[in-house]
Amino acid sequence: MRGLRVPVSQVKNLRHAMSRNAAFALIFCLSAGSLFAQEQPAKTTTSEKTKEMFERALSRAESATAISHQIKDVFARAAKAVVKIHGVDEHSEICGTGFFIDPTGTLYTAYTVGGEAGNFTIEFGGKKYPARQLLADIRSGTAMLKIDEATPALPIGKSEQLEVATPVVSIGFPLDLPETPNFGMVAGFDRKYLGRYFSTTHMRLNLPSQRGEAGAPLLNMKGEVVGIVVSSLENNSACYAVPIEAAEKIRGDFMRFGEARHGWIGINVSMAHQPVEGSLAEMTQIMEDAPAARSGVKAGDILLQVGRKKVTQPEDVLDASFFITAGDVVPITVMRGNQKLTFSVQATMHPASRTGLLLAAPGTPAMNQQAIPLSLGSDVPPTP
Repeated sequence: MRGLRVPVSQVKNLRHAMSRNAAFALIFCLSAGSLFAQEQPAKTTTSEKTKEMFERALSRAESATAISHQIKDVFARAAKAVVKIHGVDEHSEICGTGFFIDPTGTLYTAYTVGGEAGNFTIEFGGKKYPARQLLADIRSGTAMLKIDEATPALPIGKSEQLEVATPVVSIGFPLDLPETPNFGMVAGFDRKYLGRYFSTTHMRLNLPSQRGEAGAPLLNMKGEVVGIVVSSLENNSACYAVPIEAAEKIRGDFMRFGEARHGWIGINVSMAHQPVEGSLAEMTQIMEDAPAARSGVKAGDILLQVGRKKVTQPEDVLDASFFITAGDVVPITVMRGNQKLTFSVQATMHPASRTGLLLAAPGTPAMNQQAIPLSLGSDVPPTP
């Protein structure tokens, strides 16, 4: 049988077509392989992102659980030293919170609870005990009461270690309900409110505060007291706490003298035109016959330090002044020209030691739920 004969020219054309198709097929396969290779990382990336999101959500849930356990632990350890306080003032019955600070029955509370009332009763350990007032200090907004019983006590911490957004816990008796934990964070450190100055820096807290919680301890996450709740803000959505160091200063005065002794040296301070040694606090007036006038400091001196408190702004004298004790000799460091000088000033009783700071108790309708800080009548810091 005679085979089919194909012209040489057609064979060459067929071979060329097959070669071209093979090359096209190879290119297609390589392209598809490359595309597949490109798709794989995309799928892997999506999978990794999903896994990462899941792990973050799980981590947040675990963190929330850990925080919850931590709050429960703080509450369990601290609640046994927190008490409900009943008293009677000239208008009505008073109800608030307090907490023991030593094992002999001494406790802290807010001035609005223990400052102007009497006939105090403390609910503690399922029993009621009569209590007496040891000290009431209107400038710090705190008071000290005592019962004649052995008691637990809360450890004292340091508010200076707190920062904005630091988590804190308070424990109080809101609206005559059982003791209740409250969790929030530090929102700010304020020296004045509504244009009027506090006697010392107060901590503003994102803690809703109700009637009955004035005097509650403010605790760090170690269970240490770092402040005392003394006032609420509008709509009870937040509150102010006085730093525990302020209350401890008052207690120190009481242990030494049997009373609070707010010191005064008699200088006026204002903003300097330019900083000197990092300070803008210029002494503009030395009160006549004041302790400072007898020490050698002069108007025009730049104030650098009062006692252990460094001064960089005129408002720094608020805290510096608060922690001065009448009768103590206070070192005052200033810059006079190119000279750094230190003078020893013996402080006397502050003119505002019997008047000044009065804060509204949480939930007090008459105060429109607002703190009433130290009344100065101007936007100038008080004189130390």
